[in-house]
Amino acid sequence: MNAKQEKLLRNNIRQLIEVVKQKNEKKEQSILTEEEQLRSIVRVLINHERQYLTEIATADIEPTPNKSTGINVLEDLLKKIVPVLQIDYKLLTTDPDQRQSFRAHIINAVINTLTPAEANNAAGEGEALEEEIDIDIGGADDEKFIDIRTDAEKADDEEEVEEDPRDEFGSGVKGSDETGRNVAYSAFKKIENSIIDSYELLSNAEDQELFYDYLIANLKLYFDKFEKELSTDVEEPTNQAYDTAKSEQGAEATDTGDLGGEEEELDLEL
Repeated sequence: MNAKQEKLLRNNIRQLIEVVKQKNEKKEQSILTEEEQLRSIVRVLINHERQYLTEIATADIEPTPNKSTGINVLEDLLKKIVPVLQIDYKLLTTDPDQRQSFRAHIINAVINTLTPAEANNAAGEGEALEEEIDIDIGGADDEKFIDIRTDAEKADDEEEVEEDPRDEFGSGVKGSDETGRNVAYSAFKKIENSIIDSYELLSNAEDQELFYDYLIANLKLYFDKFEKELSTDVEEPTNQAYDTAKSEQGAEATDTGDLGGEEEELDLEL
């Protein structure tokens, strides 16, 4: 191989190396670009998911602004007791009187349960002390009592029929359906402790008053909602265009009927 051929070979090899090098650089650049694009997409997805989770967490744990503690406690209570009342209320489908009795007994039971608690909160220490003294004095008198009944009389007294707790539960609600009362008694037993526990969390007088008033109001409103959901008399929505078309159709039918009557009369005369 002469010098000229060797030089040409070297140039060809150099060009080939340059071409291979350029291809490798382009390939590396392409890989880097794809990786960067992929990272960018993943970054966007992560940020979106993080924002979504933050919104959910905020919605679940942040209370609505400008609410009192009493209302917050009541809202938590309603989430527990309303589903229970809804299930039992909607069992009563034979007669609307059953549902009316149910709601009346539930409202009456809530009032009877919370009224003593409100009275105790309002009572002063002096009244409590006076009541305690009266009880102690009464107890001393009871110890001096001499029972002169015979054994037979004592046995008869012990055999007295035990009062049905549902009768006591229904006292104060007149003219009510017994089925509604019985279902209300069962339902209230499920929610009674939750109501008492929630109320006893509150020591502020304003919170207690709001809790009491809004509990009664919300129970009534939810019972109204349940009754609407059970109603079968659903009025079909309409609009002005339909009413106008229906009126025109009725008028047209009346006109056609009048013409038919005249034709029939003419036929008879012939």
